[in-house]
Amino acid sequence: MKFIFADSLDHVDPGYDFVRDRYAEGRVPYWDDAYPHEIMGYAPYDGMLVSRGIVGGVAVGGKYTEAQAMRFRRVGAREFLRLDKPALDKLPIFGDCGAFTYHKEERPPYTPEDTAEFYDDGQFTHGCSVDHIIFDFDESLSGFEGGTEDARRRFDITLENAAEFLKATSHMSGRFVPLGVIQGWSPGSMAEAARRLVAMGYEYLALGGTVPLKSGQIKACLRAIRDVIPSGVRLHILGFAKADEIETFQSFNITSFDTTSPLIRAFKDAKANYYLPTSSGTLAYYTAIRVPQALENPKLQRLAKQGALNQEQLVAMEAHALSALRSYDRGDLGLEDTLEAVIAYAAPALMGAPIGELPGIKAVEELRSRYRRTLTDRPWKMCGCPICKALSIEVVIFRASNRNKRRGIHNLGVYEALVRNLPCRSEFDDDIQVSSDQGATERAAHSGVVCSPCL
Repeated sequence: MKFIFADSLDHVDPGYDFVRDRYAEGRVPYWDDAYPHEIMGYAPYDGMLVSRGIVGGVAVGGKYTEAQAMRFRRVGAREFLRLDKPALDKLPIFGDCGAFTYHKEERPPYTPEDTAEFYDDGQFTHGCSVDHIIFDFDESLSGFEGGTEDARRRFDITLENAAEFLKATSHMSGRFVPLGVIQGWSPGSMAEAARRLVAMGYEYLALGGTVPLKSGQIKACLRAIRDVIPSGVRLHILGFAKADEIETFQSFNITSFDTTSPLIRAFKDAKANYYLPTSSGTLAYYTAIRVPQALENPKLQRLAKQGALNQEQLVAMEAHALSALRSYDRGDLGLEDTLEAVIAYAAPALMGAPIGELPGIKAVEELRSRYRRTLTDRPWKMCGCPICKALSIEVVIFRASNRNKRRGIHNLGVYEALVRNLPCRSEFDDDIQVSSDQGATERAAHSGVVCSPCL
């Protein structure tokens, strides 16, 4: 089972000054920034995925600047992502259309023909057909019944595009592996889509539209799909939002899945921001400690406008919290004093009121409990990855992009090791393998990364 990381320009400034909170002097964004595989020294994933919707273009505005999109098209995905090094030059690069970016449109803005050319020009190793996402879902429906008029229209568009996509790729001499995308409104309709895609000639299918589904619903879909397709057909899950439960999906012979979850949870989850492996083969999650920038945090600025705390007080509290954390890391300050300095600043930033106005509030006590666990266990001291070794306690401070993304990249490394060590990887693995250099040499060199002594 391959863990494919869906990139969205998730790079960091390697020269960022964490004490002054400033980018490296003279930094040129993108050119001077480092991707996760560059700052870690190895790829903390089995491949990368780039959505056409992220790249953007005439039809859909993407996340790339116009110059970046032009360069991507000129040099291809591998050079753009800096995967053109000997240790990484066989790392799979998946492409999809990013159906969420155009879900409000009547039809996808891309044709099967120009999408095939996009993948071929970009030197992708795998490319998904052009799908139109279906948000309806009813697990209780049987077979191919049900489905709104719009759901069935999108179902038909997705399959028509898949048929045309396969024809459009036929003259490309297998330069990338085509994946037929499954969309449906129930397990039975998804199974029917899968059956038709296999009948067209697809040997690798991608299950779409799973982001809003619960784990049990995704499993019901996989079960229905596996019942109607040959056992050797490979399966990919697009946008797999249940990455934390991956071990429970092993029985479905999933060849690959893509997710950004380990990175995004570093700064979007309320509690589980920092990953660490456990001796039982699962993950422990820690809450990162929020020390937002006093002059940029909306709740703190609102407090300042209301006169509850002035800006000078907020700046002083921010500096005190950061100083306390760094002193604690050096062993110069005790746990309780550190915790008080942090809570005094974090509580107003999260709850919009000074700590003195929040006595006995359950949310404050829960926050204190989570921060106490993070500080007591010192998980950053148990990790040997390049990020934790370089940043020490800074990696668990929830504060602006460069800290938060580094914590997310650390999470990618922990998660990749978890997936790699699952007892049951798919017996129908992908044809394109990570190069032996990457696997044997680089990973061995970082075998302790991730993270030395288990809890």
